[in-house]
Parts: sequence; structure tokens; C-alpha cells
Amino acid sequence: MPSPEKTAELAAANVTREFPNFPAHLVTSPAENTRPSALHPAFYGAYDWHSSVHMHWLLMRTLPELPAATATPYTDVLDRHLTPAHLAREAAYLLDRPGFERPYGWAWLIALAAEARGTRWGPAFAPAVDAVERLLTGWLPKATYPVRHGVHTNSAFSLGLILDTGKAAGLTDATLDGVRDRLRTWFAGDHDAPAHWEPSGQDFLSPALTEADAMRRVLTAAEFPEWLDRFLPALRTGAPCAVLDVPVVSDHADPHIGHLLGLTLSRAAALRAVAGALAGGPVRARLTEAADTHLAAGLPAVGNGDFTTDHWLATFAELARRA
Repeated sequence: MPSPEKTAELAAANVTREFPNFPAHLVTSPAENTRPSALHPAFYGAYDWHSSVHMHWLLMRTLPELPAATATPYTDVLDRHLTPAHLAREAAYLLDRPGFERPYGWAWLIALAAEARGTRWGPAFAPAVDAVERLLTGWLPKATYPVRHGVHTNSAFSLGLILDTGKAAGLTDATLDGVRDRLRTWFAGDHDAPAHWEPSGQDFLSPALTEADAMRRVLTAAEFPEWLDRFLPALRTGAPCAVLDVPVVSDHADPHIGHLLGLTLSRAAALRAVAGALAGGPVRARLTEAADTHLAAGLPAVGNGDFTTDHWLATFAELARRA
């Protein structure tokens, strides 16, 4: 992981970089101003909206580790971006487009709001948190099936992140209980996960491990080991299990193949978290060893000067580092 100074520099450079940009915006009129900073006054940088949100999270999370004398350029960035007016416009954009960034961008916005709590930027997030809460409570009852792909639409990763950060962000207990209920409905009966199918060619999340990581948040300490044994029985038997093997990344600069670098780091975080939910024993030891191996393999790619990965990968390194 780069030093806190380098991490803050990387995050700030990305969130203030408007182009290149990949807006997920449906243009409905030739008169629309589709410049990223016009659509998203707070989150216009870092190539796409969700990356901008979670790179702001990374910047804010890194601030306490910086010497006070070096923090001013980075707090200035946050002051310019995270204003009440800007965040109100971001909230309105979300409410006008209920499918936009669902649920990945929603989850990162909640995580950012939680990180901002107690800072001078925290109060400005109230409209955005309210927007996500309204969208989330409207969507969950209709979400009959989870999305299990190892990319942004993955349901388990986002709802797990919301459970971790939603209380601090200001989501109500009723909403968080609804998230827990939906996770149990989707996943409690799962067994024999097809881990041998992993990874897919552009995964940055593990379908099996994100699900396990979500379920350790909603099952009791007694229930979770039994569920995990049914879900990934190879962990107990000692048989080969593909989610423990570091993925091969043949081309770091390819935007899709490069996702596998993120998979290496997101797996490290999930493996460590799942291991921490177990009391001990060989399964915990096996998961912990795999987490360490994944983290060691993924960290060298962080902040290597290639915008393909620099606009997002450090966020997942931070998740893995602090799991």
C-alpha cells in the first residue's frame, strides 16, 4: 500500500480529473449539458461516478493519517466538492434515476457519508443519505433474486457494505433490518457454491466470498460456521477451492482483465473477514493464509501510474488492509 501521503495524492488527483470519463447517463435531449461536472458537481472525476464516490471515501479515510501540515490541499478538495448544494444535486439525480448505480454506487455513497460523520462535511450528506434510503426501501421488496455476478451489480457486496456503514451514515434501523432480511431470504438456503467456476474473466468481486462475507454479518456466531460448511464444503474437507487461489492477471492495463487485480484485493478483505467470524480451527487458518497471499499479490499493483487501475484499485487495497 502506498504511504498515506501518496494515497491522498492519488485519491485527490483522481476525483479532480474530469476526463477521460465514462458517464452512465441516458441522454434524452440534444439540449442537455452532459459534461460530467454539470451532471455531477461533487462526483465528476475518477472516470465514473462510483469510482469518484469511493475515491472521495479513500481520501477522507486517509486524512487522519496525514501530518496536519500536509492536509490542506486535500481538505480543500473536499471543501470544493462536498458542499450542501453539490450533494443536494447528486441526491436529486439519484432520485430522478432509480436504477442509476444500483446498488454499488448507493453503497459507496453510504460508506462515504459514514466516513464524513463528525467532520465539517457530514451534515451536507443528509439529502444523499435520505435519497439512498428511499431508493433502497423501494427496491428491496421487488428484488426477488440477487445478482451474483462478480462486478458492480453484485448484490451481496453492496448490501454488506451498507450494513457496515449504514448506521453511522444515518440509515434507519428499519431499513437496515430490511437489508438483513433480504440477505437471509436470498442466501440462507444456499449450499455447494460453484466455486470452481471462479473467477470469471472480468470479476473484481468473488460471487462466493461476497455472499459468505454478507452472511457472516446476518447470522449468529453459531449459525454462520454451519452455513459456511454447507456453502463451501471444500474448506472443511481440505479439498481444492478456487476462491483460495490467487487469480492470474495477464494484462494489468486491460480495463476488464485488470478487474482481476481488484478481485485479488477484494478477496483478501472477504477472506480475512470470514475467517474472523470463525472461532478457530483449520478452516479459519486456511482462510487467513489465503487472505495474506492475496493481499501480498495485489498490493504491488496499487498506484502504479496507470489510470486504468489508479482510478479505483487503491480503494480495495484499503478495504483489504483494514479488514
